Amino acid sequence: MAANSAKPVLLVTAADLAPQALEMLDDFELVFAGKQPTEDDLVALCAQHKPVAIIVRYGKVNARIMDAAENLQVISKHGSGIDVIDQEAAAARGIAVRAATGANAAAVAEHAWALILACAKSVPQIDVRMRAGHWDKSTHKSFELEGRTLGLVGLGAIGRRVAKAGLAFGMQVQAFDPFAKEAPEGVKLVPLEEIYLTSDIVSLHCPLTAENRAMLNREALNQFKRGAILVNTARGGLIDEEALIEALASGQLRAAGLDSFAVEPMTTHPFQSVPNVILSPHIGGVSDAAYVNMGKGAAANVLAVVAENARNVA
Repeated sequence: MAANSAKPVLLVTAADLAPQALEMLDDFELVFAGKQPTEDDLVALCAQHKPVAIIVRYGKVNARIMDAAENLQVISKHGSGIDVIDQEAAAARGIAVRAATGANAAAVAEHAWALILACAKSVPQIDVRMRAGHWDKSTHKSFELEGRTLGLVGLGAIGRRVAKAGLAFGMQVQAFDPFAKEAPEGVKLVPLEEIYLTSDIVSLHCPLTAENRAMLNREALNQFKRGAILVNTARGGLIDEEALIEALASGQLRAAGLDSFAVEPMTTHPFQSVPNVILSPHIGGVSDAAYVNMGKGAAANVLAVVAENARNVA
């Protein structure tokens, strides 16, 4: 891990990478920042080791970190969400930003369905009641999916997988995606407002941008069908969290399943006292296979950029 190694240094904002990714990066000296690196940790490591590349697993990479890494050529995301990287600052410094697009798509889609089903069938709540000695067969009614409408916001690699499962459940599937030129068979492209107005379940699968931050505010949530379910395995910043709590309390929404939050890690939050919200700690993309795929994808992006820069210099 010495900075004077003959190999170029690659900084990983985590404590580990998949062995398959490590094999791909054998020509680099790898420096691991630990499980929860702070901005100051990353600045110090960049100043010490002068990495040519950063693989981002945890935390954010801002201009201050970039400026501490004077040899930095590429910032490669261990996953698809590059909103944790200051892309404007990177562009201004000639630093490439890459995402391991699609590497965790299957894992996130599966987790979205885990949350949809848990919300529709009240799985966590019924489990708690059973453990407390209750038998709610005479009073419980779950939310049946067949014949209902599933609305997807975003129809990329993840959204398409979620759509396929929805069709298999016998649902009507519709999607909003301003960049989608066509939809899979059985999926209808509709305006965003129609998603809100007509969907029984709305699932978010879009990146977070300056334009769509807090897109699900009070006005939007009030457009939802009363008793709808909202699932978010995308980015927490898409939702006005206070407005969502109000919608859950009023019955405007039946339930919500959330895997991402405006501020992470989320350890203390009003959500924790809301009975009809199901919470998970942004682990939708964390599976055995996705860990390998994201590591390999992030490594491949580093190798491609560094090789291209070397050819340009030559």
